[in-house]
Amino acid sequence: MSDDARLKVVLCWHMHQPQYRDPIDGRYQLPWTYLHAIKDYVDMAAHLEAVPAARAVVNFAPVLLEQITDYAQQVHGFLANGGTIRDPLLAALGNAAMPVANDARLSLVKHCLHANEERLIARFPAYKRLADLASSYVAQPETLVSADEHILADLLVWYHLAWLGETVRREDKRIKGLVDKADKYTFNDRRQVLEVIGELLSGLIGRYARLAERGQVELSITPYAHPIMPLLLDFECAREATPEVRLPPIAAYPGGEERVRWHIRQGIETFRNHFGGTPAGCWPSEGAVSLACLKLLAESGFAWAASGEGVLHNSLIKSGHAPHAMKEAWLYRPYAVAESGLACFFRDDGLSDLIGFTYSDWAADDAVNDLIHHLENIAGRCRGHPDHVVSIIMDGENAWEHYPENGYHFLSALYQRLTTHPQLMLTTFSDCLATHAAKRLPTLVAGSWVHGAFSTWIGDPDKNRGWEMLMDAKHAFDAVVGSLSREQRAAAERQLAVCEGSDWFWWFGGDNPADTVSDFERLYRLHLTGLYRLLGREPPAYLSRVFAHGHGKPLPGGAMRPGQEAAPS
Repeated sequence: MSDDARLKVVLCWHMHQPQYRDPIDGRYQLPWTYLHAIKDYVDMAAHLEAVPAARAVVNFAPVLLEQITDYAQQVHGFLANGGTIRDPLLAALGNAAMPVANDARLSLVKHCLHANEERLIARFPAYKRLADLASSYVAQPETLVSADEHILADLLVWYHLAWLGETVRREDKRIKGLVDKADKYTFNDRRQVLEVIGELLSGLIGRYARLAERGQVELSITPYAHPIMPLLLDFECAREATPEVRLPPIAAYPGGEERVRWHIRQGIETFRNHFGGTPAGCWPSEGAVSLACLKLLAESGFAWAASGEGVLHNSLIKSGHAPHAMKEAWLYRPYAVAESGLACFFRDDGLSDLIGFTYSDWAADDAVNDLIHHLENIAGRCRGHPDHVVSIIMDGENAWEHYPENGYHFLSALYQRLTTHPQLMLTTFSDCLATHAAKRLPTLVAGSWVHGAFSTWIGDPDKNRGWEMLMDAKHAFDAVVGSLSREQRAAAERQLAVCEGSDWFWWFGGDNPADTVSDFERLYRLHLTGLYRLLGREPPAYLSRVFAHGHGKPLPGGAMRPGQEAAPS
């Protein structure tokens, strides 16, 4: 079949972690950036490299790119000349001796249990035995004093072996040898694991750059620190999808438009620093869009953005065009959003969520067959409409921990089947726009990929309290920024941006897992405190107190966010 006769399919993988680095001393508070890098970002690149005909869009949060680069430099500096690694867990791999103090030992043991019980721990009998022993230490911390340091060393090595990408475990002879060894790891063994991690981190961004150079990947960007741009611009836009929402007691975030422009501008600059060139597209943080937000993206030179199916559904209803029960009649095409100057693609929630939340429990071939079957049905109903495109958009990291072998068999089969299917064609958003014009969308209802609304980030008392704390910090920033030196201002602006990120508000309120809420709530207060320090102001006393609590329940719809895997199974 000709390209126009085949149904276009875009796989868009969003790579995103918030800032885990302490703004004052530079120490990493949580290890998720480097762990996802050596497991998921490495594997996702490898799967594309293995199937040269495959195509995808890969979107990066700029603050993630900076952290990956920072980690790579740390490990290189340590291995080359004994420099400092500012991540306690990663640094432990390079230390000649295991910690002696009981509290340090307990912290290490707890960290090494932060992995999926079924997929990462139980898969390796040696790791499972160590994890069971470690759990007994956690239950009786006083017994750690007499624990053999070889047990701690083995646990640390296995934690990192389990978190490595499946493609690395299959292809790297050094890692295969360490897996086969199973126990009694020496200092040289630990250093070898660190060397592999350093190589993976140092080469990661270049791998994606090369995929883009040969046309396999379209690289896109999210504004710098992953903010919910529509809410920074206007809290009231949250009422467009949920009129009853309870908003913080202020009409708007102070100086919101200036801050959104900063995030967009800094995001583009970070992209250029890492990949060269300028991105054509943007996955706005959490697919959160409003008409004002899209206008700013268009002014900044973006050609396309993407959002959730619920946003389009709500927008069509407001336009007087009730969406047909068959999605083929309205979802599968790009839209030119009126007055914005920007084209928008909209996520197929059903297909994206099948990959994100359902197929992990299926046999890989059955899962791929099922997805292909859905796409074949869509292709049949879209025949004669060459502008139609199915957008599958999801996190590029969180789902795979719940798949056997980090999704290796599923992703391998998925790319192979899609690149050879006579009715389907993998492509990119920019290529879709190059061949077919977008359909006009008369109006847009502000919202995100989560139910087409903003309730995940605003409306709950704890979420609103988080916004109030942020606004206090922004007022402090505005009061002193004019008196700061150029270097001081740049540091304060960047730290303010980190505090404006979406992840903090995601976790506050609701039924989110208590351990993870605790991690992110503490980190948010740490970042706000760091901002006040950079401004030369005394942090408010309330930043020393916990204000948000979790309930240990799963998120609605099985949604996974950065750090959720931190909660021990």
